[in-house]
Amino acid sequence: MAGDYPAIEAAIDRNSCLLAIVIFKDFGGKVLSGTGAPVQLLLDGSDSNTASIALGYARVLLQAYDLELRARAQNRRGAGTGTAPVLPQLRIWYNSDLKSKHYIVPGLIAIILMIIAALLTSLTIAREWEMGTMEQLLSTPLRAAEVVLGKMAAFFALGVIDMVVAILAGVIIFRVPLRGDLWFLAFTSGIFLIGALCWGILISAAVRSQLLAYQLGAVTSCLPAFLLSGFIFDIGNMPAVIQAITYVFPARYFVTILKGIFLRGVGVEILWYEAALLFAYAAIVFLIATRKLKQKVA
Repeated sequence: MAGDYPAIEAAIDRNSCLLAIVIFKDFGGKVLSGTGAPVQLLLDGSDSNTASIALGYARVLLQAYDLELRARAQNRRGAGTGTAPVLPQLRIWYNSDLKSKHYIVPGLIAIILMIIAALLTSLTIAREWEMGTMEQLLSTPLRAAEVVLGKMAAFFALGVIDMVVAILAGVIIFRVPLRGDLWFLAFTSGIFLIGALCWGILISAAVRSQLLAYQLGAVTSCLPAFLLSGFIFDIGNMPAVIQAITYVFPARYFVTILKGIFLRGVGVEILWYEAALLFAYAAIVFLIATRKLKQKVA
């Protein structure tokens, strides 16, 4: 229950509201008088698939209520239909035409970064083990954190280039609106990229086979980014157990950030929680990867 439009807008920006029904103060009087009572529907169009489903349900409910009011009016007044008792007014926010590309393109940026980061870096240290050069690397004065940073530096630069190309393609070619803060987008993308790179290095340090490292990287990064991030399937419609599992994967938070920045134009004041979780994920995975490299050669 919201008392005004700012409360509805804040709820939609926080992903806690998909569809809002605005009933004006004189609704009951207009229904009884038969002059037609306007009802406003405010729909979050940033998720075009879910919004279309919600819009269909809302229209069916309004039509059923409208028919019920018409039947009551006919029973009271006899023959004749008169003015429609309910006059729905639809307003779709953030994606007025419900174009699927406005929903898909921001999510694809997260998928592209995850593929570049996790899959490529998962082969780096595993290749060193297979070539027999890892023992020489560990015998140098380099600390484990320096090895991790050195391994991910080139891939981070490659990921930044891919990120810029993907954003430009989405804005220029597909004409997806970029309404939010560009600097906040760059910051959160960099944090997400670091976390994904560290995860790939952790997998590469844990196993000594490039094939196994690649397979683990695909299963633990790319597939969850597709299926458990809210990119394809709405997380709210998943079973409770699956919803709990989605909190482990950073792509969930990054997809939310991308949709918020691109379509809703919100920033750190709304997306600080997701940005903090991305930062925590990157820090934890980096620490685990460095500790794994400190282990002695078997």
